[in-house]
Amino acid sequence: MKLNVFKIIAAAVLVSSNFQAQTSVIQKIRSNPKAPFSYAELAVKEGGKWDGDKYIGGTFKNVQELTIPESHTDHSTYIRYEGIGLENNQIGYRLYLDWRNATDIFGKKVNTLVLPEVGQDGFESYHHDAAWGQDILKSGRTIGIGSYGRYDEQNDFVETFKIVKSTAAKVVNEKEQSYAAIEYKGWKTWGDAIDLASKLTIFNRDRFVKVDLNLSNSISGLCTGIVAIKNIPLKKGISKNKKWAYIATYGNQTETKKDDNLGMAVFYPLENFDKYVKTKSTHTVVFNKTKNVFYYFLGAWSLEPNGLKTEEAFYQDLDQKLEILDKNNQL
Repeated sequence: MKLNVFKIIAAAVLVSSNFQAQTSVIQKIRSNPKAPFSYAELAVKEGGKWDGDKYIGGTFKNVQELTIPESHTDHSTYIRYEGIGLENNQIGYRLYLDWRNATDIFGKKVNTLVLPEVGQDGFESYHHDAAWGQDILKSGRTIGIGSYGRYDEQNDFVETFKIVKSTAAKVVNEKEQSYAAIEYKGWKTWGDAIDLASKLTIFNRDRFVKVDLNLSNSISGLCTGIVAIKNIPLKKGISKNKKWAYIATYGNQTETKKDDNLGMAVFYPLENFDKYVKTKSTHTVVFNKTKNVFYYFLGAWSLEPNGLKTEEAFYQDLDQKLEILDKNNQL
């Protein structure tokens, strides 16, 4: 009994410490609102209870680490805005911590920190226009923008994370960058189950996120991509020395119902590239059989303050980044 009490007290101290650490980061960013910042966030409910796969009651509290409960799935109302959040002055992203594993975009109309307030009142509000902006991308049943999965060539679709033994996530905020690290144990698609470790890093500049993927065993079909929106064309670019390439889309492809435009892109190293595939719903970059790879993705919303307002400006920005990658192998 004493041991159990000790464990409970230790867990409570850890949660309190994590909450205080996140609160300190938020306060530091807000104390200097004009300064560049990066921010990673994860918030879950406490004080409620599970009823099947729904979490009833409770209030949201920021944490730094989380092992996903077995009962959790999409729309369980347990994790605020359903996953981890990444943000800087220009843009915000979220990655669903459930079987979908899609990455979504929060378009921002302000250059100050907004994620701590997003989703506090439930799922619906951030899908509507607000002073700060809103969720602007409809990922549907795809991997969204720049997330990862495994391309099933036989059935021509991207397999996500429907069968996983366990998933654990943590967020870290540093001086010039913030990241989310996710550990998937026993990810089963076809063949043997594997472990996958991902790291998504956002910086206190620009709009891009760096994605690092490391697997326990080499697999074929590891992929990333961009949700394919009807009537929006795809454009490809290759660097001068053929070291890096991108796929990108631009146009009226948000769910805001406004006269706005969104650009999305994925940059990938050609040494790891196998092929491009257009499935029914996803522009897909398939990697060679590998145990590790890194790449970048970004979104650019035309309503962002001082953002890229035209298609020409968007592709000029991509070409500049492609040149940097060609020379430095990093952004």
